[in-house]
Amino acid sequence: MSGIGVGIQRLAHARELPLPEAATPLSAGVDLMAAVDAAVELQPGERKIIPTGFAIALPRGYEAQVRPRSGLAARHGITLVNAPGTIDADYRGEIGAIMINHGNQPFRVERGMRIAQLVVAPISRVVWEETDELSGTERGSGGFGSTGVAAKDAG
Repeated sequence: MSGIGVGIQRLAHARELPLPEAATPLSAGVDLMAAVDAAVELQPGERKIIPTGFAIALPRGYEAQVRPRSGLAARHGITLVNAPGTIDADYRGEIGAIMINHGNQPFRVERGMRIAQLVVAPISRVVWEETDELSGTERGSGGFGSTGVAAKDAG
């Protein structure tokens, strides 16, 4: 695996929080932690922006995606409203996680809790080629649910 250099700034309210890091050697992303001064309670159906205490400077040609943590989603119904949230290479503000409670019970976000993950990925710039007709495919213009829910018969 190759690495790219990304500038990171620790903000004052993240003074003792560790830098975001991967949980395992093969993790795709790094964990973001809550940089809240006091616990924040999310009621069922409620959403709040939770600060992480860090700002980053991505190199040109990259984006960062803020994604939910699967354990929080599975156990508590906690996810991110705009998953994945995109951080553009020219953004220099604090990374925030827009958390929402889809569960049935209040959920408490504590300082230092791992609340989201951040994946840095290369981007492609689209060059539109306007045409009067698109090439055909087996699916065609079939949209939502058009490919069915069961696996196709392999025989």
